[in-house]
Amino acid sequence: MELFERSRRGENALLIHPHRGGVDEDAEQEFAELARSAGAQVVASLGARIDRPSPATFIGSGKVEEAKMLADATGADLVLVDHALTPVQERNLEKALGRRVVDRTGLILDIFALRARSHEGKLQVELAQLRHLATRLVRGWTHLERQRGGSIGLRGPGETQLETDRRLLQKRVDMLQKRLGKVEVQQAQMRRARERNALPRVALVGYTNAGKSTLFNALTGASVYAEDQLFATLDPTVRRLRLPGAGTLVLSDTVGFVRDLPHELVAAFRSTLSEAREADLLLHLVDAADPLREERIAQVDAVLEEIGAGEIPQLLLFNKIDRIEGADARHEPEAPGGRERIWLSAQRGDGIDLLRETLDARFRLRRVGGELHLPPEAGRLHARLHAAGGVVAETLGEDGWRMRLDMPLTVAERIAAEPDAAPLRALLPPRDDVD
Repeated sequence: MELFERSRRGENALLIHPHRGGVDEDAEQEFAELARSAGAQVVASLGARIDRPSPATFIGSGKVEEAKMLADATGADLVLVDHALTPVQERNLEKALGRRVVDRTGLILDIFALRARSHEGKLQVELAQLRHLATRLVRGWTHLERQRGGSIGLRGPGETQLETDRRLLQKRVDMLQKRLGKVEVQQAQMRRARERNALPRVALVGYTNAGKSTLFNALTGASVYAEDQLFATLDPTVRRLRLPGAGTLVLSDTVGFVRDLPHELVAAFRSTLSEAREADLLLHLVDAADPLREERIAQVDAVLEEIGAGEIPQLLLFNKIDRIEGADARHEPEAPGGRERIWLSAQRGDGIDLLRETLDARFRLRRVGGELHLPPEAGRLHARLHAAGGVVAETLGEDGWRMRLDMPLTVAERIAAEPDAAPLRALLPPRDDVD
């Protein structure tokens, strides 16, 4: 019996682009960028019209022959398919082409594994990879193919080995889930600490490579890794952003989204994406020079809905205006579609001041101020008001503290929700008065 062994190489890639009708050049370009982000060198591309997917190879026998000839002619040792493949289809393609085959889901998982830096990020990526691999165990290794029923000479370790592989994989998945559970508890504690400090939270979201990390660095002075490539950074970063009128905000940079983001990753990165889900405001960053920017906006909105962040207020930021001839930084309070917009260049710094002023005005407009008397037994509430930076002045007397407050309404409402915060609740405007 001839056994096919997977190639250990895989730098020169042939890209296969399945499509139902006309060729989507933008989708092909994005997939090529994904391949390059994974470290592959694209040596050839092949379109494949698929009216009815082949159960065996997805692309059909004729296109398989064409792909084999093209791979041989160009020296490609890796084949990347811009579609999800079943385990059977992936393995059959590998046998027919004599090369390693990776589908879209596997490619994105590989990029995430390459980019993850934090302990949490690495655990999340490995968990997603193992869940993807679990569906491919039966045909993943040639030693499992030796089992052929109960024929003499072919009985033995085949089924036992498969069960062992499955058991080992499940043990690893269980261990990763436990580790991630502990990390998520720590992350939740950190978020609760920020909530106790009652700082407004703002999250950067957007299609991958829209420039979120570059903008994050420009706003906060941080040094988050930022490159012109897909999924340049995965791990969430949180910094404080100080504004002259609104005070201190918490700004978080989140993982970028992409077309057909694998559900394994959406599930695995739920704690990372919770930074967006629990924000008071989303800064939705868009590549202004992207001809498909409206489609990208819709794709990001769809993922936000999926993770439970669809109802959070958004400020649309059209970045990279330096790539559009004649474009200037500007603020559009009432743009088409009803969403407030700012046009800027995070790379050049154009429009950053506009963004700061807009954030300052948005959070400053909804503020609470006035005189507050706290009795001596309200020490906990006193500490929380100071931690939130809402105390402008105070005096201490025998009857407690007399304070003058000035703080964002959202901050005051979080603190006022505590059982012992009745004195503060008296300062809050009625809910009907709040926009």
